[in-house]
Amino acid sequence: MRGKTGWREVEVGLGSADSTCPVVALKTWLKLARIAHGPLFRRVTGQGKSSVGAERLNAQEVARLVKRAALAAGVRGDLSESERQLKFSGHSLRAGLASSAEADERYVQKQLGHASAEMTRRYQRRRDRFRVNLTKASGL
Repeated sequence: MRGKTGWREVEVGLGSADSTCPVVALKTWLKLARIAHGPLFRRVTGQGKSSVGAERLNAQEVARLVKRAALAAGVRGDLSESERQLKFSGHSLRAGLASSAEADERYVQKQLGHASAEMTRRYQRRRDRFRVNLTKASGL
């Protein structure tokens, strides 16, 4: 993929079930959208949402889709609809992945394409710094 700092490879691992596997989802999308080359994430249009455009989604479209999906799923139902609209964005996907991944920080940093560990730490919102610590690991 091409990011702010140029092209880089991003590994996408197999999920534990087909229903949650990103590789299965991607293969299904490519087949249904008839995408052989070009951008992966494209606008779907038409009355029955049956036509896939040729251009990539822009950041604003991704943000709208994330907001709509969060509202439809009832995520953070304790908040009003307008508060939830403010809380979720395309950025939420990256921050959510960084926060929920139980992996070594360097792997999260590589996957997200961050140049520094400090930037990765900003994305890790609910990180439990004491889950794995040197004192415990040394047997003390």
